Amino acid sequence: MDVDSTAIQTIDYDTERAKLFVRFTSGERYVYVGVPAEVCRSFLDADSKGSFFHAEIRDQYPYNRLGG
Repeated sequence: MDVDSTAIQTIDYDTERAKLFVRFTSGERYVYVGVPAEVCRSFLDADSKGSFFHAEIRDQYPYNRLGG
């Protein structure tokens, strides 16, 4: 889903696989693995998506950069 953020364009979540998909405004896309649903909900509810991402997701979960 599109979000209101200067750094992050979209956030999507695969509940069955606990995968968080993040597209940045630069166009880069990443998938973060093992992210609990409650963390995703908090991310979506955060006033600052960028600050939440840096504090709670980046460097906390394994990730892969996606092509395209």
